[in-house]
Amino acid sequence: MRFITFFVFYQWLNVLTYSGFENEDRISMLKQRTLKRVVKASGIGLHSGQKVMINFLPHVADGGIVFRRIDLNPPVDIPADAMLIQEAFMCSNLVSKETKVGTIEHVTSAIAGLGIDNLIIEVSASEIPIMDGSAGPFIYLLMQGELVEQDAPKKFIRILKPVEALIDDKRAIFSPHDGFQINFTIDFDHPAFAKEYQSATIDFSTETFVYEVSGARTFGFMKDLDYLKANNLALGASLDNAVGLDDTGVVNEEGLRFADEFVRHKILDAVGDLYLLGHQIIAKFDGYKSGHALNNQLLRNVKSDPSSYEIVTFDDEKLCPIHFVNVT
Repeated sequence: MRFITFFVFYQWLNVLTYSGFENEDRISMLKQRTLKRVVKASGIGLHSGQKVMINFLPHVADGGIVFRRIDLNPPVDIPADAMLIQEAFMCSNLVSKETKVGTIEHVTSAIAGLGIDNLIIEVSASEIPIMDGSAGPFIYLLMQGELVEQDAPKKFIRILKPVEALIDDKRAIFSPHDGFQINFTIDFDHPAFAKEYQSATIDFSTETFVYEVSGARTFGFMKDLDYLKANNLALGASLDNAVGLDDTGVVNEEGLRFADEFVRHKILDAVGDLYLLGHQIIAKFDGYKSGHALNNQLLRNVKSDPSSYEIVTFDDEKLCPIHFVNVT
C-alpha cells in the first residue's frame, strides 16, 4: 500500500524546532510527551496479509506505551515491555498470556524517534500494519496527532557499565556514552550489499532519526518468499512495502532510497526494539549481525542486572545529551 509518498513526512520537520537550539537562557525541565488528539489509519499486515485498523490515542503521564487489541471482547492491553517479547523471528512480537500483537518494531521506532513517552495504540488484529515497510508513515501519522508535553519529568535509562548479548558470531552491546549512539554492521554475501554500505553509525536525535533512518524499508529475498508464505509468514509482502532482492540485485523499479538502506533499516529496527526497555536510552549500542531476538536478549540482560543502569531525569532540558523535537 502506498500510504504516502516517501518525502511527505519530511515536510513536517521544516516547521519544528529542537530542544536546546533556542531560548538558551530559559531553564526548563525536560517533560514527558504524548499526543494531543486521536489519529486513525489502516494498512496491511506484513505477515498476516489482513487489513488492520490502527489508532493512536493520548495516554496519561507515566502510562508508557500500551498496545490495545480492540478486535477482542473485551479489549486486551499489552504494555510495550521487553519481558513480553516472544517469537522474535522476522519481527518483534509482544505476548501477554494468550494475546499477541506482532511486527511492532517500526511503530515503536517512530515513537522513540519523536520522543513520545505515553501512548495507547489500538489495533484491530494481531499485527501492526506494515505501511511502506519503514517508520516514515508512522512519523507522519504521529505528527498529525500533535505532540504535547505532560506535567511529569521525562525519564531515561542511563547505562553505567558494558552489557552484552552474544549468539554465535552475532553480538549486541551497550556501553556507557553521553548520548545515544548506534553503530550497526550487517554481513551479507550478495551483489546488492556493497561492503562499504554494510556499516553505519548515527548519533540519535529526532532530526537524525527522521532524515537518516525513518525512511529505510524492510527487505527480503525473493527466493525465500514461497517458504515464508507456506509457513503463514509474509502473506502481505509486496514491493510496495519492502525492498525485494533476487539473485543479482534489487527488484524494485525505484531502487533504493539510500545507498546503505539495508543497514539503516537494521538501525531502525534496533531503535524500536531497544525502546521496549521502557524509556529513552543513554548509551552506545553496537550491533553486529544482530536481530530482534538478540536485541531483546540484550534488554533482558540489562534488566537482570540492576547495577548496570540508572533512571535519570533532567531539570534543565539543555543538559540532556539527546535532542528531541520541541513541542512548546
